[in-house]
Amino acid sequence: MNATNSATSATSTTMRAVVAHGAGDLRLEERPVPQPGPGEVAVDIRYGGICGSDLHYWRHGAVGDFRLREPLVLGHEIVGRVRAAGPGTPAPPPGTPVAVHPLASCGACRQCAAGRRNTCLDTGYLGSAARDPHVQGGFADVLVVPAERVLPLPAGLDLRLAALAEPAAVAWHAVRRAGDVRGKRVLVTGAGPIGCLVVAALRAAGAGEITVTDVHEAPLAVAKQVGADSTVRIGGPATGKDALEELAADIAIESSGNPAGLRTCVYGVDRGGLVVGLGLLPPGDTPVAANAVITRELRLVGSFRFDTELAEVLRALADGRLPVDPVVTSVLPVTRTGEAFELAADPARSCKVLLDFADPTTA
Repeated sequence: MNATNSATSATSTTMRAVVAHGAGDLRLEERPVPQPGPGEVAVDIRYGGICGSDLHYWRHGAVGDFRLREPLVLGHEIVGRVRAAGPGTPAPPPGTPVAVHPLASCGACRQCAAGRRNTCLDTGYLGSAARDPHVQGGFADVLVVPAERVLPLPAGLDLRLAALAEPAAVAWHAVRRAGDVRGKRVLVTGAGPIGCLVVAALRAAGAGEITVTDVHEAPLAVAKQVGADSTVRIGGPATGKDALEELAADIAIESSGNPAGLRTCVYGVDRGGLVVGLGLLPPGDTPVAANAVITRELRLVGSFRFDTELAEVLRALADGRLPVDPVVTSVLPVTRTGEAFELAADPARSCKVLLDFADPTTA
């Protein structure tokens, strides 16, 4: 893996970028520093959170049906500081700490017209191979985006915590899809970064009792720290099917992306309950206990990405309603990208892993 040794200065013409070239082929390479045009803002990236989709592009060269057809700069969970604005572009002054909204919607389709930009028919997302050409991501020293996608951080919110805003917005949206959770009993399957952030969002929304399942002890410990009342290790003692079915939860949120997790949700909610599908399942058709959905009169809804929730989450992080510090378990310099991805891929050793793009001599 090739790399330069310092972050991009104001006069540099090249920058570092984390680029997936194919399955198992991840490189830290030099690219030209992009310049903002009219309506655009350049951001000096400080932190980037490694997401499950980044891991899929690295390991498999694809996320679901979206396969790499060209080198792709990964990353969509990013924060940094304003570097410069394009000509005539109103923007926060240079140095302002900001988060970047990764979604570009068309604004013209029927979904956008209905206020559902997250399900836009012609959407683009940072670090995604869903389009051709791909939408290059934010794991780079400098990123240029439209000015409206740059959100100044609330006063007092540091960049490291703000790096969780994007995945926390995914969780916040899922909880919103569940409706009024106040006082409700909620089951969350999967205690990865998204699952733990779902727990925090549920707690902020007033959920009554939160139970979390996972196959590893380490993520369950993080779930407890951010608000879970009880945890169940799948495969551990006293975790048979009957024990989970006896939960009779009002709501279940599936965040593992595993068909077994969805089945646990279907049987873990009470009759008449609600199941929110959040974790993306393997491509193709997934078997579902459809008879149980019918005879138990369950409601099954999906939750995909987010829209305006990012601004709400930034405020919740700043005012303490989302105390999610425990979710970040490691911060590694971008020069150790390979190690960071290996760590992020091991749920027994990590929850959320951040890449740090700072120059170690000045950070």
